[in-house]
Parts: sequence; C-alpha cells; structure tokens
Amino acid sequence: MIAAPEPGLTADDLIERAVALRPALLERQPETERLTHYPEDTHDDFLKAGFYRMLQPRRYGGYEVALPVFYRVVVEVARGCPSTGWALSLTAAHVLQVASVFEEKAQDEIFGTDGDFRAASTAAPVGVARPDGDGHVVLDGTWPYSSGAPYSTHYVGQSLGAPEKPGDPPGAPVLFVAPRSLWTVLDDWHGVLGLRGSGSNSIHMDHARVPAHLTLEASLLDLPVQGGSAGSRLHGNPLYAGRAPSFFHGELAAIMIGTAYAAADEYARVIAARPLLMEPDRTRADLHDYQRHLGEALGLIDTAEAALRQTAEDWMETCRRNVSGEAPFTVVEDNRLALMFLNAGRMAWDVLQGSLFRTAGSRYARDGERMQRYFRDAATYWSHVGASMAEPLYRRVGRDRLGLPSEDIPLIP
Repeated sequence: MIAAPEPGLTADDLIERAVALRPALLERQPETERLTHYPEDTHDDFLKAGFYRMLQPRRYGGYEVALPVFYRVVVEVARGCPSTGWALSLTAAHVLQVASVFEEKAQDEIFGTDGDFRAASTAAPVGVARPDGDGHVVLDGTWPYSSGAPYSTHYVGQSLGAPEKPGDPPGAPVLFVAPRSLWTVLDDWHGVLGLRGSGSNSIHMDHARVPAHLTLEASLLDLPVQGGSAGSRLHGNPLYAGRAPSFFHGELAAIMIGTAYAAADEYARVIAARPLLMEPDRTRADLHDYQRHLGEALGLIDTAEAALRQTAEDWMETCRRNVSGEAPFTVVEDNRLALMFLNAGRMAWDVLQGSLFRTAGSRYARDGERMQRYFRDAATYWSHVGASMAEPLYRRVGRDRLGLPSEDIPLIP
C-alpha cells in the first residue's frame, strides 16, 4: 500500500481547488500556447491539488474518486484553459485502463514506491511489438498526438503483434506501459489551429525493451473487462471494470463543456464592456438580444453538463452490474454511453460556435483574444478522431436497437 499525499482529501476539496485555480489558468493561457504545453507552475499546482491521482487506486496512493467528480474537475480546469484541461484529462485518465487490466505484479512495478504516475496515450497502434525471447517486447516507432506527453511519467501505447512468419500480416493489438526512460518527446506540436498548449507531441521509441508483463494482448477499444477485470478484483472497486471508448468520449465532452463555459464567461465580459455606438453610456449587456444569446447559451451548456454527469453515473452503474454479474458491460452498452457523451460535447460545440462566437463580434476573433482561442480549441476538438466517431456510433446504436451486429463497424477508419 502507498499512502496518498492527503488521505482525507474529498471530492468537494478537489472541485473547490479546480475552481480556485481558474484565475491563474486564465492568466497563463498565452504562455501555455507559446510553450505548447502548460507551464511548470500549473504542473506544480496539479501535483499539490492531487489532480493526477484522482482515478488512481488507493492501493497505489490515489483517491479513487467517482467518475462524475473526475469529469467535474476537468470541466472546471478547461473553463480556465481548454488546452490545459485537455492535457490534464488525457494525462490523468489513462491510469484507469492500466489499473483495470494489468495484473498485480505489473501494477506494483508501474506505480512504484510513491505512486507517481501520469500517462499520455494515443488511440491508434503504431509499429510491431516483437518479443526478444528474453522476457521483453521490443518497440520501435513514433506515436503522434500523445496529449500530455511533456509531463508524463509513463506511456500507455498500442502496437500490433509480430506476424507468425515473415510475409504474414501483423497479429492482434498489443497494449503496453512504457516508463519515461524508454521514450523521448518530440518537439513537433506546432502549426495547429487550436489546443496549441495541450502538449500533444509525438513520442518516439528506438528499440525500446518493455518487460513482457507490462504488455497485454488487448486494444484500448476492446479491453477484457467482461464480468469483471483483474483490476476490479485487485482493488475491490467496479470502477476498474469499465469499457474505455465511452469513458474517453466523456473526457472529451467534459473538456468541451468547460470550453463552452469559458466562452460564456468571456461573452458576458465583452458585452458588458462594449459601449453602444449611438449610446456610449450603455453597453451591449443592456440589449435584450445579447441577454437572450447569453441566457440561451448557458441553458444549453448546463443541459450538456447535466447529460455528462448523468451518463457518468450510468457508466459507473454499468460497471457495478458488470462486476456483480447482473449484466455484462457489453459493446452495445458502450456504444450507447459513448453516443450520449458525444452528444453532450456536440451541444457545447454548437452553442459555442453558433451563438457565442458568432454574436460576440469580429473584434473578438483577433489574435490574442480569448474568444478566438476558445473557438480554435473547440473547432480542433470537432475535427478530432473522437468527434469523427459520431457517424459510426449512430450506425452502431441503430443496428444495436434493430438486433443486428454492430461490432464490424470500425470506430476509427
């Protein structure tokens, strides 16, 4: 057992700390974009606040918070800086999959003696994992879009298994956890429209030898959690027996909802500061149209957050039923929950670009303006592989309802 830094830390404490950090995160937005990742001060704030340990098992120095709490903290951090919220979420979240499917020996090694664990990842497999015959798997390749890589202690990646013989196609996906000493971060997160400070660098491995017990023949899109998992048995918590695709969509929705709240905050500020051309003693905040735009936006964002929170509760209940034997956590359930999360994120995007950005005025679309930054960040989310899963998920959920097989519809082209 590894003691958590603050054994008495509560969910309310975590949320309050996230809210309290908002002014600092707002102030650091330009620096975060310039660095292409959040600054050391923010990293230190997250370490002190316990944010990296939210989903980590108590056995290894974590807090094991409920999923709605984790998403709420992500919403609040993204409200201060979307890039920072993205990087935090996609660094602090992959502990859930590691703690779910790897056996005790692997987890003992991964979390070490102090439980210091942060892991970037990416959805697509890269390269071929080749056993070396000496208890290790050799990895070579470059894994792009590894959000949060600059502050990660580990990398949770995927490769394809080695072919049975030369000329054969690669084998099944191989999931691995590689410590920081085995890979390097490439300085290639530049020239992007939005999420410029998310630290979504590529990581590179050159003949990296990962111990075989830190690998697993599995895909992040199809973890072996049916009826419970190695992690749910080890930690005694059904939180560690959930499917990953729906969980990942919840992460993205939380970030987008926080970004939409940030845009609403900025909208309220700019309309209150913008004098009317013909009545300079009044501002746009005095006009009914702008009041209505803001009110409509807040109502929709609140609704999206309510959907996020309820779907997170449903996800946890599905995990509980999976472990208890009442009902397995099937691909059908995963599809349904993923689409609910995705719709919550889409609501946030629609109101941000269709109402807040559109009616704020073109002067706030200039470089250096927060409203422009939020639009860029949200637009980048909408082009992300997660958002691109909308169409296959629509088809999957429709086929599930009709009693037709849906697993043959790929989520990633």
